[in-house]
Amino acid sequence: MVDEQAVSQARFAAMNLLARREHSAAELEQKLAQREFAPTVIQAVIERLQAQGLQSDERFVESFIRGRAYSGKGPLRLRDELQHKGISQELIAEGLTSFEGDWSAVLEQVWQKKFGQLPQDQKEKAKQLRFLAYRGFAAAAIFSLFDRLAEQA
Repeated sequence: MVDEQAVSQARFAAMNLLARREHSAAELEQKLAQREFAPTVIQAVIERLQAQGLQSDERFVESFIRGRAYSGKGPLRLRDELQHKGISQELIAEGLTSFEGDWSAVLEQVWQKKFGQLPQDQKEKAKQLRFLAYRGFAAAAIFSLFDRLAEQA
């Protein structure tokens, strides 16, 4: 038997969190556990919120990818961050595939903002490559960008 008063309090806390931004079910579970709600109460609250459409991991993934891509993060980094947030591989793959933006355009914007000119030597090229790889872009995409920019120059 689940304590309905505790469920009500946990739901209130969860709704406050969801009012600020989308949260994954795993994030909500962790944050409610930090507030010392019982695991059975937390599970009941999350299940009810999902049934009511107030919490959705799919919506969280879409929002997370859109926001992070806008801030210049690449798909590899986003995959890693979403895994750390308890999102399934299938949902991550679906979210990255359905991203409506253009990853090469995101990559070029990040490069333009940080560097703005092609590397003049191998040291500079390695520096740019490391930075862009840290941001979550694949080496093949980065080299493709360098090639495309060199052709335009």
